[in-house]
Amino acid sequence: MTRILLFLLVLAAVFIGPQLWVKRVFAQYRGPREDFPGTGGELARHLLDRFHLQDVQVETTDVGDHYDPLAKVVRLTSENYNGKSLTAATVAAHEVGHALQDQAGYPPLKERTRLVRVAQNAEKVGSFVMLGIPVVAAITRAPGAGLLVMIAGIATMGIGTLIHFLTLPVEWDASFRRALPVLKQGGYLSSEDLSGARRILKAAALTYVAGSMASLLNLWRWIAMMRR
Repeated sequence: MTRILLFLLVLAAVFIGPQLWVKRVFAQYRGPREDFPGTGGELARHLLDRFHLQDVQVETTDVGDHYDPLAKVVRLTSENYNGKSLTAATVAAHEVGHALQDQAGYPPLKERTRLVRVAQNAEKVGSFVMLGIPVVAAITRAPGAGLLVMIAGIATMGIGTLIHFLTLPVEWDASFRRALPVLKQGGYLSSEDLSGARRILKAAALTYVAGSMASLLNLWRWIAMMRR
């Protein structure tokens, strides 16, 4: 019981702590900037056109800012799409960075996209196995059903953990090798705002690190349970 409680506390510290910090940093730079010529959505559209990505659309979303490489769409939350703030501009540039990765055929992005598809299918199969085996075991009284359920769960989470770790270089590249250089070289932000944008992107990167660590801890817990 003590180990479980300790695990939950570590998991909360690793995952919730960075999330709170990110919200604080984003809020700090979310104030309206009348000196900005456009919104986050308008900046995204401008940058996409500048790099000859007219086929990539820009839309609002309720499920978090992201780039969809299959639909070729940059999706921004309404506050970043409609907002004139440093946070909105930085997030928009970051998502355009993913579109630039896609345009260049950046291998880690392609691999992550492929693995996400695999993970979705694995999750469905894993859920079916984890729900179905106990029923079959109850009927047939077959031994080892619990072990098979656990193996299915670990296999599913293992793919998820791999995606988490593959996400780190993809996000870092989009932020610091594409978005920031574009904002700096294009003269879109002052030196002071570039410093703030860098802080925003570092805060966002920490959430991916936290997500990877949380996924790894959860996978380790399942493996530890199997070894008992």
